[in-house]
Formats: sequence, structure tokens, C-alpha cells
Amino acid sequence: MIAIDNKLISDEVVEEQFVCDLNRCKGGCCEDGDAGAPLEKEELDKLIEYYDIIKEYMTPEGITAIKRQGKYLYDTSFGWVTPTINGGICAYGKRDENGIIKCGIEQAYYDGKIDWKKPVSCHLFPIRISYSKQDPGMEYVNYEPREDLCSAACKLGKKLKVPVYIFLKEAITRKYGEDFYAALDATARHMKETAEAES
Repeated sequence: MIAIDNKLISDEVVEEQFVCDLNRCKGGCCEDGDAGAPLEKEELDKLIEYYDIIKEYMTPEGITAIKRQGKYLYDTSFGWVTPTINGGICAYGKRDENGIIKCGIEQAYYDGKIDWKKPVSCHLFPIRISYSKQDPGMEYVNYEPREDLCSAACKLGKKLKVPVYIFLKEAITRKYGEDFYAALDATARHMKETAEAES
């Protein structure tokens, strides 16, 4: 484990390799799961503020799901999450002509209509953040790809030799800041140099 401030980062975050392969997985992480995307408290206000804009990028089924469930809901296992359509695809998601699920929030961001890219939990995937009831001030940062869904991304990452933390540089920096990322990068480089020296 790597300790930076009050965060414990799994070694796999710097040792494993990963690059999303949307043509293979079709954005399945927006559909495959036990609940919608986890949301941070400040993101709830973003959904309220930007919903009328995001709605332009959603399906009729997604809009209906929002009308029935609300723009977000509380799950006893995962906390605040996005609604889903009948327990499947995220209500904010939409399949394009190639069958790839695209995020309506992200599409609105790319079109310059909002300044929020998407929920940070989505941006960080396959990194997941968890907390301990015994030590609520500690954050656990783990690498948790889906075994089948992410197999193509794991293969592509190994082929391109891109560590998880480098692939997710933008998301990690967005969540924890530039100083945190710099510390993580320095630690990763040191671990790699040490491993090479010992081999």
C-alpha cells in the first residue's frame, strides 16, 4: 500500500496497466453494476443545476426513469447514486450508432454547455474509493476492474504499457489535486526503479 496524506492507495494502481477499449467493452461500466454511479454530495447540486441541459442528451427512457426516481437516489450500500433504467443502464447514458454507451453529462460538457465533466466516480473507474467505519477519515483507493468487462482494457494497457495511474491522471488530479498526483507519480517511479534494481 502507498500512503499519501489520509489516503491508502493499492500498489496495483501503479503496478497494473489499463487503457479503456470502448470499441470492445461498449461502455459497459455504465450498465453493469449493482446500482447507478456513486455521487459525491456536491454533485447532487450539479445534477439539479444542469439537468435541463443534460436532458437534451438523454433517451426518453432515461428521462422517464428520472421522473419516477428523481435525479439521484440513495442506496443503502453505495450512498448517493444515479438512477438506472430498470436496474440496467444509467439513466444519463445513451447508446450511439455503434452501440457504445455515451454519458449525457459528458456530452454536454464536451459541447461546452456545462463545466462538469461527469461524476468523479465514473471518471476514476476502474479505481474505486471506499471508506472504513473504524477510521472514517481514511480513504482507500483501489484498482477494481470488472473481470470480464474490462479484460480488453487490461490487455490494451499491457500492450501499450500504460499504468493505471497514468491512464487516469486527469481523473486522479481532478479528485485529489496536482500535489497528490505528483507524490503518487514520484512513488511509482521509485517503486519501479527499486524493482528493476532488485531483478
